[in-house]
Order: sequence, then structure tokens, then C-alpha cells
Amino acid sequence: MSGASDVVPRVLSGEPQNLSDVDAFNLLLEMKLKRRRERPNLPRTVTELVAEDGSRVYVVGTAHFSDDSKKDVVKTIREVQPDVVVVELCQYRVSMLKMDESTLLREAKEISLEKLQQAVRQNGVMSGLMQMLLLKVSAHITEQLGMAPGGEFREAFKEASKVPFCKFHLGDRPIPVTFKRAIAALSFWQKVKLAWGLCFLSDPISKDDVERCKQKDLLEQMMAEMIGEFPDLHRTIVSERDVYLTYMLRQAARRLELPRSSDAEPRKCVPSVVVGVVGMGHVPGIEKNWTTDLNIQEIMTVPPPSVSGRVSRLAVKAAFLGLLGYGLYWMGRRAASLVLSLPAAQYCLQRASAAWPHK
Repeated sequence: MSGASDVVPRVLSGEPQNLSDVDAFNLLLEMKLKRRRERPNLPRTVTELVAEDGSRVYVVGTAHFSDDSKKDVVKTIREVQPDVVVVELCQYRVSMLKMDESTLLREAKEISLEKLQQAVRQNGVMSGLMQMLLLKVSAHITEQLGMAPGGEFREAFKEASKVPFCKFHLGDRPIPVTFKRAIAALSFWQKVKLAWGLCFLSDPISKDDVERCKQKDLLEQMMAEMIGEFPDLHRTIVSERDVYLTYMLRQAARRLELPRSSDAEPRKCVPSVVVGVVGMGHVPGIEKNWTTDLNIQEIMTVPPPSVSGRVSRLAVKAAFLGLLGYGLYWMGRRAASLVLSLPAAQYCLQRASAAWPHK
């Protein structure tokens, strides 16, 4: 940080001056560095990591349904004035950043046929159904607490926009990849067993439960309890995403090159400051992976469907078409009965019967 202060020119007070782009940048950077605390007073949920080049990453471990987590995120960003904020979201969930709380609350509670169709189109039959079941878990918590998920990410987005030259990055693996890899890791009966557990989730949850789970995110804890007997599922949903999040945080934590007045001026770089906002359950994995060599190509590939996967997809499609056909048949019979019960229809039938020649 001291390296940055050495290269920032101060603008003298007095008459207004015409600043070049470089001078304007340096002036704003100086203001930012003045607000950045040398020894920030950080919440206990923050873990500090240091990159090889001296860049610092402050990982805020959050509970996705917690007012305290939102406050922790705001405080951390204001204290450290980061250059980059990275959140545990991907491009498929970025819409929650700009939606208001009431809309999100309604959306989270409602799992409609349209949402199911969209999930199936996006991820395939089995992955789409599993995504909807996981959304049901989130909707259950939402309904119990009356609080929309992702509040800490929206707070991070708003606070990042107030910090000069602060970039906002999406740090999570795309959700279709996660679900497809998770489904591929399960046998047919494991999928049925997991779906059964998700379908009948109904335990009440209080706000005190959320805050007691501050050391381990409530949503992820509930998922961990349900998938504990499926190690491969835990690996794809939690451990692999730990690796991906770590990789994205390390990509963000790179030295910043300061602007130059001319090409003749030597290049000057300073360590960057990054704030990561992730579920508390991912923090231990990020710490573990921070100093290891990471290759995310393997965890980004989607394995081809297995025989059981193809059979289960056919079974689901057959069941869906069967239900649809039965529904149409039942509606047709019901509609015909209603029409034939009308007086006008009865009269027409009697006229037709009387006009029909009898032997």
C-alpha cells in the first residue's frame, strides 16, 4: 500500500486545475487509499489470505440467510476499500443482484411448472429436476424465515459500486456444470433416495437456527446432512466448488499496474486488495487450496451420461408423458360429461334419437 502512495501526485489546493486522465485517476486512487485502513477492524467471520506477490484477500464467510452476514460484508468492504470483489455466484444466478427483496422473496417461494421447464431445458431432465429439488430446499428456508436468499451478495454489489475502480467478479462455477457432474456421480437408486429426502423436507427453522449456524452456513449444512452418505455428491457440490472459488480469488488477487503519464515513464505495480463473499462452508476448503497448484479443467468437464442415467431419463420422460396423457384423458371425459349434462345437449340427443330409424 505504501508503494501506491509514493506514486500518487497530490493536487494543490487553490484555483481549479485541468487534470489529465492520469492525474484524475491518481487523485481518486489517493482518496481510496486514504480510506483504506492499514489495520482494518474486521468481523470474526473474515479470513485473511496473502498471495505470493503480496496481494491480500479477505474472505467473508457468510450464512446465506442472515442479516449479520450482510452487515459483515458491508463493514469489510468499507474497511479495506478493495480493488476487486468476488462473490459466490455464476452468470446463471446473477439476476438476484438487481432484483428487489420482495420480488426475490416471492420468486424463491414459488416453484412453478415454467421454472421446472426452464431448468430441464437448461440442464437436462435429471439435472433440471435435481435443481428444482434444491430450489425447494431454499424455498423451504425462505418460507420459514421470511427472508430472501443472497442478501450478502446484493450488499456486496452495492458497496463495490461505491469504491473507486473496484471491479465486481462472479466467482462460482456455472450451475449447469455443477448439477450435471453431481447427477453423473450418483447411481439411479442414489438419485431416487436423494430426491425422496429433498421432497419431504419440512423441519421448521428459526432465525436463531441461522445465527447458530454462522460458523457453517445453514443451507450448506442442511445439504451436507442430506448428502452425507453420498461422498461423490459432496465432492461435486462442495469440494470442487472450493477449488473453483479458490482459483477465481487467486485470479483476482494480481498486482495492479498504475497508469503512466507517458510511455517513457517506468511501469509501477502495487499489490491488490480483494474481498471474497462466500458461504461459510467453503472457507475451510479455500484455505486448504490457497497454496496448492490448481487445475480447473478437470472439474469443468461434464461426463457422458451413464447407462443408469439414460434409463432414468427415459423413465422420467415416460412417466411425464403418461401423466400428461392421463390428465388429457381425464379432462376430456370430464368435459364431455359436463357438456352432455347440459339441457340443450340432452334435448339434441333426444331429437337425434327420435329421428333415428328404429328397426
